[in-house]
Amino acid sequence: MKKKTALIYGITGQDGAYLTKFLLTKNYIVHGIIRRSSSFNTHRLDGIYIDPHYKTNLYLHYGDITDSTSVTKNILQIKPDEIYNLAAQSQVRVSFDIPEYTSNVVALGALRILDTIKTLKLNKKIKFYQAGSSEMFGSAKPPQNEKTLFYPRSPYAVAKVFSNWITINYREAYNIFACNGILFNHESPLRGETFVTKKIVSAICKIKENKQKKLYLGNLYAKRDWGHAKDYVRAMWMMMQQTKPRDFVISTGKQHTVKEFINLTARELKMKITWKGKGQREKGIWNKKEIIAIDKKYFRPTEVESLRGDSRLARKVLKWKPSYNIKSMIQEMINEEYKS
Repeated sequence: MKKKTALIYGITGQDGAYLTKFLLTKNYIVHGIIRRSSSFNTHRLDGIYIDPHYKTNLYLHYGDITDSTSVTKNILQIKPDEIYNLAAQSQVRVSFDIPEYTSNVVALGALRILDTIKTLKLNKKIKFYQAGSSEMFGSAKPPQNEKTLFYPRSPYAVAKVFSNWITINYREAYNIFACNGILFNHESPLRGETFVTKKIVSAICKIKENKQKKLYLGNLYAKRDWGHAKDYVRAMWMMMQQTKPRDFVISTGKQHTVKEFINLTARELKMKITWKGKGQREKGIWNKKEIIAIDKKYFRPTEVESLRGDSRLARKVLKWKPSYNIKSMIQEMINEEYKS
């Protein structure tokens, strides 16, 4: 039986690394696109990327989703059966500072791939997955599902809405197997250092070991639906195995505030944090020391207060369900923190 070939944009990110590992267990040949840099940025793939001079099912290629010629060249060369677009400038707060670049990568990046599939007449050969985001729902009232109207509240979210609708448009206009996975927040030990969950886990571990004095955060009362990236990349693959393309919300359906996430992390570390003050003066205290404080620079110009997904469609059609809960996810993140 012929092996399937997958092409992953965003392979060096959290989801790209987990998806690569998952696809290799499914006997895929995996190709990933990495940007040229003066330093290696493939640390998340350590342990699975083998020197290409030896036999391997994983290959890395230089390219850039902001370059149409590069996108066309890579797809022509690799001839994939499946393309997963996980590439993004994915820091929501940073998207307010660099909105044009964010839009170029997130919105136009998806368009470049889809238009290459159309132009090269590969619509019957290639299946396309577009990574959506719960941020697209923004101020929409939870729980949010596939029928909820989008109300994006950041340049990142607006760009994701474009990529969602351009995927639907090319699916309907050119008969491309193209689907959107509208993924709610998903974390792991591979999460980037600047993302709030990783930032919290790393800081509290260091504070307990007297390696850090204080953690600064923004909105403690933002509510999110947090799952594990391992579960969510499995859902991506399941969407691509369907006979007809369809969009799915992927979520746990359970919601916690940032403050609750802090308390859960502290509890796993046998730490008791007490809270004093209100608003931007609220502080977290441990061992009679102020270890958590609010810094207004971490607030967004327009906040997303409450996200909670309704993933009943995915559970029914894909037979998908999460294997991690928030406690087991945090514990895994803590364990990895102590390894490093």
